[in-house]
Amino acid sequence: MLKSLLIAATLVVSQWSLAAGIEGPAPDFTLKTNSGENYRLSEHRGEVLLINFWASWCGPCRQEMPLLDEIHQKYSKLGFSVLGVNVDEDSSMADKILKDIPVSFPILYDQSSEISALYNVDAMPTTVMVDRNGNMRVLHRGYKPGYEDLYIKDIKKLVRE
Repeated sequence: MLKSLLIAATLVVSQWSLAAGIEGPAPDFTLKTNSGENYRLSEHRGEVLLINFWASWCGPCRQEMPLLDEIHQKYSKLGFSVLGVNVDEDSSMADKILKDIPVSFPILYDQSSEISALYNVDAMPTTVMVDRNGNMRVLHRGYKPGYEDLYIKDIKKLVRE
């Protein structure tokens, strides 16, 4: 059911993006990474984080992945990281995509969509920016070429704080 709703939302949202300020603490979570380790969000306080919720069936998500990897590599020295949270029920689907589009940032598996629900993810992709204090600051829904420039603007602002 959730996957069907997200597909429908992706089709609608892919035509435009909502970038909005949000506030409040980012919900903490622990998820397995594609390397088999546990990743706990609260252990990364002090870093600026871009949390990108994506799915293997989402074309804009696949288009955005290499750009997110470039951003991750360029700004990681400033205390910034990208986290890719895959929402597929079957993580092998994500693994197939990652063979074609390898990334250097952690990929986390939210197979039950519990974390996606905590973050009110209603479109693919959904990107949440978290500041060094663990607070959500910016929300981007959808992706079209050029949105990475918005991400970079947000990252630069947050790493300066």
